[in-house]
Amino acid sequence: MPDESSDPILKVEDVVVDFPIIEGIVHAVKGVSFAVSKGETLAIVGESGSGKSVTARTIMGMLADKAVVGENTRIMFKGQDLATFTELQMMKVRGDQISMIFQEPLTSLNPVYRIGDQVAEIIKTHRKISKKDAKAEVIRLLREVQVPEPEIRFTQYPHQLSGGQRQRVMIAMALANEPDILIADEPTTALDVTIQAEILLLLKELQESHGMAIILITHDLTVVRNTADRVCVMRYGEIVERGDTEQIFTDPQHPYTKHLIESEPKGTPDPLPESAPTVVAVEDLRVVFNIRHGHLFNRKTMDLVAVNDVSARIRAGETVGIVGESGSGKTTFGMSVIRLMDPTSGEIVFEDQRIDNVERSKLRHLRTKMQVVFQDPFSSLNPRMIVRQIIAEGLIVNGIGSSSAERNEMVKSALAEVQMPADIMDRFPHEFSGGQRQRIAIARAMALRPKFILLDEPTSALDLSIQAQIIDLLRELRRTHDLSYLFISHDLKVVKALCHNTIVMQDGVVVEAGPTSDVLENPKTEYTKRLVDAALHIHIDRDEIEPAARDEVAAYKRDEDRPSAV
Repeated sequence: MPDESSDPILKVEDVVVDFPIIEGIVHAVKGVSFAVSKGETLAIVGESGSGKSVTARTIMGMLADKAVVGENTRIMFKGQDLATFTELQMMKVRGDQISMIFQEPLTSLNPVYRIGDQVAEIIKTHRKISKKDAKAEVIRLLREVQVPEPEIRFTQYPHQLSGGQRQRVMIAMALANEPDILIADEPTTALDVTIQAEILLLLKELQESHGMAIILITHDLTVVRNTADRVCVMRYGEIVERGDTEQIFTDPQHPYTKHLIESEPKGTPDPLPESAPTVVAVEDLRVVFNIRHGHLFNRKTMDLVAVNDVSARIRAGETVGIVGESGSGKTTFGMSVIRLMDPTSGEIVFEDQRIDNVERSKLRHLRTKMQVVFQDPFSSLNPRMIVRQIIAEGLIVNGIGSSSAERNEMVKSALAEVQMPADIMDRFPHEFSGGQRQRIAIARAMALRPKFILLDEPTSALDLSIQAQIIDLLRELRRTHDLSYLFISHDLKVVKALCHNTIVMQDGVVVEAGPTSDVLENPKTEYTKRLVDAALHIHIDRDEIEPAARDEVAAYKRDEDRPSAV
């Protein structure tokens, strides 16, 4: 923890940000002030739409053109007011002295450039370094943030990496030039629980060795309690409570803070009747990818077995959870089950109809019965369509609703089920926070009243209180419509509250499966024990992190091995 007498490296004063819209003005941030010192971690917590990310983007000078910043707003960094900087001046600050990790890596990484080139770009922008040394630096950075096979990943594109791997690439980019301040906007949202602990340790080690300040924006209160020195709680664009972390958690004063702390996932799923019929049956599913890497004159290929002989059965009204680290094959398995990805071999039966060997074009009549909610809502929502069109599109395509007016009412009903008001129907996806976009994505799936839904990390972008609402919503819909869910997640607290049975995957195979209570409370394999411990008891303990991770952190601190900065 930093010396309380030290001068702050960043002092934010009276931040006001307004967004003009057709109906008037949205007051996104209303007079927010705080300071952060070298070596300190300041956490900013609050629900989606509270103004956390807008405040961070104001510091970085990355607001939308239509945003109006208050005249009295001051952002003092090393004696200079960043609020008065031109774009050219801010370009010299971003990525070098102040870096930011964004919440949604797929929208932050350029889809047409290789991973290695994108990380190297930020290094070469701020350092005088050769191409060879830059590549070596990139590979080292990727290895330090636990990206598997970094030499191969260097030549791959963002869509070829899992969500957690893409987030780790973003972290590597942010840390590349050893910034004075790191703004981390939900930095571990897309990461599995074991890697989350290692990433938090890495950030802490870098902070201690370089005196880096961290502004942590998150809805994960477990992470906040174990990493932050001080906490600011935001609601409706204002800071409603601030203080030392221990004081905030042990003696919260504001009712909203108390509400957040009490919003941990609770409860267990309702028991299923023994007579419940099987909706989805999967036998020995196998998915193999042929990966190409290397350059034009040295092209190499390799077979990656993403899913290896995995079987599962999902009954009517049942929720089956799939957990495991990033790259374990969870999402690949789920996408193959609903035939958004072609399996290499195996058998998939949906409502007594075999679908693994059927052409996708002939599965259209089943699409209303099989829906999916993706992990990244921003990339799954059409940015050129308003909310009304996004949700109504599936109704129109499948001939649901006799008139436009009837479909409009169905859209309103779907929005109400996910706690969204009807007056947002004429707004675009970019006008919402990450959590709000995820709720819109869930509403789109629910509008079709399917029998089976693949939920790929549906609560990962949601704050705790909204997460609890979504869990209750999914439970109610399951009971009312006898829905079946395949729930992919790294949040074992949510899995425990929602799933009847759980499958644990590692490297494409099932290592443990059974009733959720048995798997999470009495794990039989060391891998499952490690997942459970990391998810339910997050802590930063150097002695319990794998030796390889500790060695990488130590290597990072050896400045004489790093190319010199300009």
